Amino acid sequence: MTSPLAPIRIGDMTIHRIVELQAPLFPMLTFFPTLTPELLDENRAWLEPTYLEASSGKAIFAVQSWIIETPGQTVLVDSCVGNHKSRPGRPFWDQQTSDTYERNLAAAGFGMSDIDVVMCTHLHVDHVGWNTRLDNGRWVPTFPNARYLFSERELAYWTEREGREPAACPWITDSVLPIVAARRADTVLSTHVLNDHIRCIPSPGHTIDHFCVHAGRAGQADALITGDMIHSPIQARYPELGMMSDYDSKLGASSRRDLFGRFADTPTLICAAHFPAPSVGRLVRWKHAFDYRSV
Repeated sequence: MTSPLAPIRIGDMTIHRIVELQAPLFPMLTFFPTLTPELLDENRAWLEPTYLEASSGKAIFAVQSWIIETPGQTVLVDSCVGNHKSRPGRPFWDQQTSDTYERNLAAAGFGMSDIDVVMCTHLHVDHVGWNTRLDNGRWVPTFPNARYLFSERELAYWTEREGREPAACPWITDSVLPIVAARRADTVLSTHVLNDHIRCIPSPGHTIDHFCVHAGRAGQADALITGDMIHSPIQARYPELGMMSDYDSKLGASSRRDLFGRFADTPTLICAAHFPAPSVGRLVRWKHAFDYRSV
């Protein structure tokens, strides 16, 4: 079991990291199609061993949720891969039966019924899986008391695609549409303000209407939960590096430059969806781009 990160206090909020898995998953040069071997070699010294496994050339990724406790609500951001899900295209996620996620959730002091809101930064396979669980052959909401927030445009895009190509996106069938059918879904704009503490920030590109989650107040005490706006810290130094599943890599690069320019050289904590432990850092300006510094 991967130990949970010690809770992060930000003003009157607490942020918890809930890990499902951490492992070398994808070859770096495959995952980032425009990354050249030469550029990778230039950055290898600082990428290894935390972010890049030397022996395999695979990027080391975490798959994890973030929980934001505010005085009035407990909010879970992204819900990882899940159990009993058919994922033949990703053998390392196919038909998982691990109890790691549930154990780490409990270790952080939470049960499934404690979550008030689930925010999905986007609707990819590794961000929606624990939305549902298998119950007597049916997919039912995992978090029984939660409202699930989906971008309206994102949900429309994936619902239409699932209708045309269900085999291409089974995670929509088993982890998103059952939430809609159970009437637990709230569709919002990617500029949505959830409460006084939490708001969405549009960051399209990786998917059609991806958003990040901003918690706290900029310039005081705040954190940015990135979703998949960034997968590896090499994308801070080279924001134009897109990844293999991007909807629009050029737009994704623009989102990175805009958001990194906003938060670099500030106290804002960056809580990265896929960075391995400790997964929390800050951004600083570096040459004509940025650098991520773990804290």
